[in-house]
Amino acid sequence: MMNNKTILHTDRAPKAVGPYSQGTGQNGFLFLSGQLPIDPATGKLVEGGIQAQTEQSLKNLGAILESAGSSYGNVLKTTVLLADIGDFAAMNEVYGRFFVSQSPARVCFQVAALPMGALVEIEAVAAG
Repeated sequence: MMNNKTILHTDRAPKAVGPYSQGTGQNGFLFLSGQLPIDPATGKLVEGGIQAQTEQSLKNLGAILESAGSSYGNVLKTTVLLADIGDFAAMNEVYGRFFVSQSPARVCFQVAALPMGALVEIEAVAAG
């Protein structure tokens, strides 16, 4: 599909807050930057704990996927970063609603901290 590197951008997901893109695409693959649970309308973290934050992070990924003509069904791999691995089960419950069948490969681990005090950040690799 995409033979040249394409920069992905949509106003339906938070703007990049540094020298990176929301995502890139090339040769039929999409590489989506980690999405924090930021409401793109307000630029602030959503409230409501790990489940609300997981849902927002995945909605942000979905908006970027859609902007590239892709969808959750084309996601090949995700990386989930948690501020507290104790939130794994609650995150997984929400995550499972977005990836109902043919779930992507995934790695999930706890990190020392996430930007803005977020509880979760999720990145993805998908087919374009």
